[in-house]
Amino acid sequence: MSEKIQMERHNFDVVVIGAGGAGLRAAVEARTAGLRVAIICKSLFGKAHTVMAEGGVAASMGNVNENDGWKVHFRDTMRGGKFLNHYRMAELHAKESPDRVWELELWGALFDRTSEGKISQRNFGGHEYPRLAHVGDRTGLELIRTMQQKIVAMQQQDKKDHGDAESFIKVFAEVTITEVLKENGKVSGVYGYKRENGVEVLFEAQAVILATGGVGKTFKITSNSWEGTGDGHALALKAGGNLVDMEFLQFHPTGMVWPPSVRGILVTESVRGEGGVLTNNKGERFMFKYIPDVFKDKYADNEAEADRWYLDQDNNRRPPELLPRDEVARAINSEVKAGRGSEHGGVFLDVSKRLTEEVIKKRLPSMWHQFYELAGVDITKEAMEVGPTCHYVMGGVEVDPDTAAAVGVPGLFAAGEVAGGMHGSNRLGGNSLSDLLVFGRRAGAGAAAYVKQSQPVKVSEGAIKNATERIAAPFKRTGGENPYSLHQELQEITHNLVGIIRTKSELTDAINKIADIRKRIENVSVTGGRLFNPGFHLSFDLDNMLLVAESTAKSAIVREESRGGHTRDDFPTMDPKWRTLNNISSFNGKEVVVKQQGLPSMPKELFDLFDVHELEKYMSSDEMAKGGR
Repeated sequence: MSEKIQMERHNFDVVVIGAGGAGLRAAVEARTAGLRVAIICKSLFGKAHTVMAEGGVAASMGNVNENDGWKVHFRDTMRGGKFLNHYRMAELHAKESPDRVWELELWGALFDRTSEGKISQRNFGGHEYPRLAHVGDRTGLELIRTMQQKIVAMQQQDKKDHGDAESFIKVFAEVTITEVLKENGKVSGVYGYKRENGVEVLFEAQAVILATGGVGKTFKITSNSWEGTGDGHALALKAGGNLVDMEFLQFHPTGMVWPPSVRGILVTESVRGEGGVLTNNKGERFMFKYIPDVFKDKYADNEAEADRWYLDQDNNRRPPELLPRDEVARAINSEVKAGRGSEHGGVFLDVSKRLTEEVIKKRLPSMWHQFYELAGVDITKEAMEVGPTCHYVMGGVEVDPDTAAAVGVPGLFAAGEVAGGMHGSNRLGGNSLSDLLVFGRRAGAGAAAYVKQSQPVKVSEGAIKNATERIAAPFKRTGGENPYSLHQELQEITHNLVGIIRTKSELTDAINKIADIRKRIENVSVTGGRLFNPGFHLSFDLDNMLLVAESTAKSAIVREESRGGHTRDDFPTMDPKWRTLNNISSFNGKEVVVKQQGLPSMPKELFDLFDVHELEKYMSSDEMAKGGR
């Protein structure tokens, strides 16, 4: 070969792909176990999407209401997910979240405090008690700051002990991983390139932890930043892993809608948690019309009771603005479709009538600044315009709940948004940050245990050659498809045909159009060199987003019911038969194949935490008769 591409070679015990909350927590745990860890981030260190989580970390510490506890948190999480959650993940999450928050505090996180000096906790949709530990409305930023500082502290200790700060933990910023390498069926490392200059990088490692976040850039309107292209989901599929329940996408009910340049940017649920109300263009608080039967006993059906709840939560039902996110997003969608939306196609969210200017600026500083600077709206005096935005994917890599090991791929692990199962069909706000910490830690421990009991396998020259050829391919094609045009087409397909409300005919259309783009992606060509070439990067992101979109559409057409983040207009109700089934997506090299798999049933001690009459709303008579296993 005349032009020899440069390649760097590194050797570690564990490689963590993703430097958000889950990835950093996993890295800390693996390093604590004495292993050498590489942290790979697609963008800059500290710019992970975790910073977008504003409202708080859900953990049943009972600081504001002592009636809270892990059993209540578990129940709320299962209800939010409409009982499609993997019970074991929800159980571990509820039990371990408080310890993870106290640990963050020990590492330097500065949480807001109650008058007694405890960590303050606020109300959020779907949570029975004030449960979200918070730092104003910048909680994710504080989590990342704390985790980064913990990594730096460990590196400083390593410098003291070993003479080199990067001897055990090294961060590789602005690197894209294009594939997980395997030898004899086991993970042997990962391959990718430096985004700055295209230099290729091989990381040999026995264990790989996926912590790559979400898939939002598959959609046209999203709260996700440019990194959210489903990289980990696709890497797992291509490595032989499975994705579980990819039909469940969370459209956060409140994203900015105006001006167009900010459309989709998140408006934290804290606004509603602090008393913000939703109204239509007639000034009506419309959420009272949209309380589903399964929640009628827990949510106020009139304004007087809803307003009293803020002062007396023990004797009043909560406001319907605090219903789980899927319910609120569908309600807003319905109001806009009925012609009762705001001028720019959203609805109004107003916190100015309940809180003073001083309190709003203290509790919601980022929101005040965001609207004032980006939209010219002063939220201390006027309403915000908001509408649904693609925010989070409940579906993800199928993992073992206790170890976070990816099913079917020895040596591969996944944690955070890229992993599936924990949230069922809909995630409660605040559960993502505690999910990152709980399962990030478990992934790090699981990977460490795996490394210590398995033999490393050497990466073959053949595997390196294939990975190199794949990276070079877009430059070798001429006159082909433009990755930007294909990405735009894909976003239109998902937005119009696989969005909040779905039908069989539209999903069939989407599947056919995605298959067409899959053929055309083989002809994507990139001009110029590897330096500062965004089209080069997008050609790989696009392949990942196509796999995600195909998994979502094919899972959605199979699930003939409406549940959580999946609404079928042609099957508008929940079906107990589908509550017991997960959709499992796998990739055969040509297309995504979806099959059904039974959901593990709750053991009796967890089953008995619920009122029988509540379970009857979700479960079949056969399941009820068994009463758990």
